[in-house]
Amino acid sequence: MGYQDEWLLLEAGDEFDDMEHRQPTEEFLFYQAVADGDVETVQKNCEQARFLDSDGVGVLSKDPVTNLKYHFVITAAMVARLCRQKGMALEQAFRMSDFYILRLDNIHTVEEVRKLHDEMVMDYAQKMRKLSGNHTGSKYINVCKEYIYSHLKERITVAELADVSGVSTAYLSRLFKKETGDSVSAYIRKQKIETAKKLLKYSDYSLIDIANQLSFSSQSHFIQQFRELVGMTPKKYRDSGRATPWDEAEEKTES
Repeated sequence: MGYQDEWLLLEAGDEFDDMEHRQPTEEFLFYQAVADGDVETVQKNCEQARFLDSDGVGVLSKDPVTNLKYHFVITAAMVARLCRQKGMALEQAFRMSDFYILRLDNIHTVEEVRKLHDEMVMDYAQKMRKLSGNHTGSKYINVCKEYIYSHLKERITVAELADVSGVSTAYLSRLFKKETGDSVSAYIRKQKIETAKKLLKYSDYSLIDIANQLSFSSQSHFIQQFRELVGMTPKKYRDSGRATPWDEAEEKTES
């Protein structure tokens, strides 16, 4: 018996008679709250453990953990797409979704799935709140931001961005400054430094490794640019308790 025939048999039988799916309004309102950056609503939903409410959401697996994981994947897919529609860079939206879904491989309890779900939706909501204050709505600038996010570890030129967005370099430079308040180069530099801050905080990469990863011309150039934007050197920014052997040697370079 094929799957279609099996479904026809089940549909005609009484296995699903006692199961009714609730209207999807609540789920969509929640997804929308995440995409709108409504951190308070999302946090309240998490505190109430609404993700664990199985009333009317359908059974995707007879194993409770697997069932919840399937619903997690649905949430991740919906949230990623709505955040993308609301202005999050395409690669960022879907890479985040992939990241959190992959974390499911190492989770084996309902409570762990719930915690991961709450962390994921709060992460999206917080990023969308920050984005909502800077979102310009211009298709040219949005295309540029998407490209910058996807190629941040490369050296990006105004000419490349103009080619990607289909406008002249002069027009793009004026528009970028008007809509973001930054020149193209200043915006790229800020994004690189923000990424460098994450690497300094959460990894043990040496300063030269970070400088190379983000395509700074040299380690000293990276240190100079970091200090100008952050107000301190990368070494001082990194938690002293997480200092690596490389940083001790590099400290002299910063002074």
